[in-house]
This record gives sequence, structure tokens and C-alpha cells, in this order.
Amino acid sequence: MSDGAMSIRLKFLQCCTASTLVAITAFVGAAGAWAAPLVLEEIVPGVYVHAGLVEETNPQNQGDIANIGVIVGDEAVAVIDSGGSAAVGRSVLRAIRAVTDKQIRYLVTTHMHPDHVFGNQVFKAAGATLIGHHKLPAALAARADFYKQSMREQLGPELADEVTVTLPDETVEGERVIDLGNRKLTLKAWGTAHTDNDLTVLDAATGTLFAGDLVFMEHVPVIDGSLKGWLAQTPELEALPASRVVPGHGPASAPWPAAIAPQTAYLERLASDLRQTIADGVPLADAVETAGRSEAGNWQVFDAFNARNATAAFAELEWE
Repeated sequence: MSDGAMSIRLKFLQCCTASTLVAITAFVGAAGAWAAPLVLEEIVPGVYVHAGLVEETNPQNQGDIANIGVIVGDEAVAVIDSGGSAAVGRSVLRAIRAVTDKQIRYLVTTHMHPDHVFGNQVFKAAGATLIGHHKLPAALAARADFYKQSMREQLGPELADEVTVTLPDETVEGERVIDLGNRKLTLKAWGTAHTDNDLTVLDAATGTLFAGDLVFMEHVPVIDGSLKGWLAQTPELEALPASRVVPGHGPASAPWPAAIAPQTAYLERLASDLRQTIADGVPLADAVETAGRSEAGNWQVFDAFNARNATAAFAELEWE
């Protein structure tokens, strides 16, 4: 076992409490390595969250960098996102079975990125119906080969090569309600924002919003859709009748809508800085080095993503 894995195990044993956490040690990965215990935290009755690490994908974390939700109804279970590798997906499945033996009826995918979908095949094999945004199939199909190659470099070949990019069985355009047995979930498809296929899940019974990557906390927001679209839809997102949010990255849950304020501040600062550089005739190569830079101290993995965000947003804003 690596020193890093041992550190994670010790931290887990020091911090967890039996009343709120369910943990298992799972045998995962094509290489046959033992993973750190996967933890599901019950944030409100019947709603569990596994909080991913706030870092970039690498072989050591096996792609476990995104938050994953589990909602248990009287009859069945829904899983929100499947993790960044089949290994993570298997660990989630085992953790769910430590909580309940009810049927896993649905896997809801919040958007196309590998850290949220690379465990899909595990839940497909377990009999779940996969649901996503109506634009998700085309987005995944268009990027499947690229994702497989890029994740081979990030995850390592053994973990990446066992992944089958698995498309949804059913899609949502507008809204759809699914019922787990006295537990109705509202799935809402959004316009282009973080991506062009963002989907949220609202558990009316507890006022819990699973926002996917429409809400980032701690991890700097990532733009792979439209900066303007994201900001334009934020008021509608804030108005959803939730009392807590599970962000796509960051803590297991946070008060809603207060949790989105730092993200909005970052996106507005990035837009403002870029509009000024465009007005001043600053070239793209120089603009991306300074735009949003004042927000650096507020976010983790900032240097890995801010310049990429600025590049995407510059191209969008210069045509206003």
C-alpha cells in the first residue's frame, strides 16, 4: 500500500462516525489494488453522498473526484452519477449494498464528463435504467474516443481500458418526475451552461438539489459550454425550492442557494475581465493569463483550469 493510501485510511478512521457514515473496503481496479474505503454520508434521511476528492484525475485516486448521490425510496434506489472509473462504480455499488438491498432502478447522469460517467457500465450491468439530458447521447458519442484516450493518460491504461462509454437508455427534455416509492425526484434539463447537457435532480421530500457541475464548490468552476448561458440561468437555478445542494465537486452538501454565490462571483469576474481585455484590444494569449486571476485564492486546482476557462469564454465574448 502506498503512503498516500495509508494516509487516507488513517484520516478516514479518525474522522468517521458510525451514525452518519457507511464505509466499505472494496477490491477494485483491473490491477487488483485495494482502494481506500469508500464513504457514503447520509446527509438527510434516505439521501447519501460520496464526496470525491478535490483534485485532478490520476491513477492513485482512480478518477474518484466527483460527488456521487444515492437516494433510497420505499421501493427502489436512484444513483446520481457513477464516478470516474469502473473501479469507482464498483465501489459505489458495494457501498450501496451496505446500506440497502432495494433495487437500483435508475442511474441519473448529470452530464457527459468522464469523472461522472465512467462507472456507468457497472450500473447498467446491475439492471439500472440510465437517464440523462436529451443532448447527452450525442455529446458522449462525439467525445467517446477522445475521452478514452485522454483518460488512458490520466487514469493509466488498466483502469481506462476496462471502461465502456455507456449511453443513457432514456433522456429528458424539459422535466421528468421519477418515483422510488413515496419519493419523487424531479429531473430538469438545462440550456447550455457548464456543458450543453446539464441535468439536475431535486428530491422534493428533503429539499435536496443534486446540481451536478452546474454548481462547483472548492474546485474552480469549469466551462465546457457557455459562460453567458451559465450566468443567465443562475437565477432560475437559485429559485429551485431546495434547502441544500449537493455540488458536482466539493463538500457533500451545503445550504442553498447561498452555496452558489462564490461560483457566481468567479464567473462574473472572469466575464468582466475578459470584456475589458477585449475592449482594450489585448490578444487572447495575454488575456487568458490575467482574466479571473484575482479569484485564484478562493479556489483549488485554479491553475489547471482558469486559463482554459478564459480561452473558451474569450471566443464567446468577443462576438457579443
